[in-house]
Amino acid sequence: MTENLQRAVGVAASAADEGTPAPRAGIVNGIKMNAPSPLPPDEKPAVKIAPAPGDNSAGPRLEVEDPSLQINGLNLYYNEKQALKDITLSVPKKKVTAFIGPSGCGKSTLLRCFNRMNDLIDGVRVEGEVKIGSEDILHKAVNVAELRRRVGMVFQKPNPFPKSVYENVAYGLRIQGVNNRRALDAVVEKSLRAAALWDEVKDRLDDNALGLSGGQAQRLV
Repeated sequence: MTENLQRAVGVAASAADEGTPAPRAGIVNGIKMNAPSPLPPDEKPAVKIAPAPGDNSAGPRLEVEDPSLQINGLNLYYNEKQALKDITLSVPKKKVTAFIGPSGCGKSTLLRCFNRMNDLIDGVRVEGEVKIGSEDILHKAVNVAELRRRVGMVFQKPNPFPKSVYENVAYGLRIQGVNNRRALDAVVEKSLRAAALWDEVKDRLDDNALGLSGGQAQRLV
């Protein structure tokens, strides 16, 4: 089956290289190939592939209409070691965008640029632009605390605040100026129920969240 699938892919790739239409549907070497569903007439793809300007060796680049995030010529250094080199890309709105690559290739370093978490690391130097809308968030005048309210992070390993379970949920509202106890209680309970955590921690709301199990901490954050 694997060999047949490779042959089918090879047929499609060869057809594309020769400028002829690739098989859209039917049976190729025993593999059923379905035609892709076309977009509705009034719907445009969010991302287009365009030739890279100037240097043909750079390969294709993505053109995004109305991006939520625009990165231009981003370079990042850990002291003298360069971790990110001339990153330019656009991230479309209301789409799932994934950065895929081997361990140590700079995926997390790039993501941390989006809410300036690299600022917390000694010896880091960043060049280039990262724009949200028309604002370059790397500019020294940007309020970093306000930026981090707008751009959140969910990490692979849960990192609850060293506060109570209750305060981990209520903290976001408190920094927005909400201190009404009844309102906070309602939001905390609603949030913990939505995370399927309420029944497990409703009698431990004042306990330190660092004492939760890994699964509970993941649901909490």
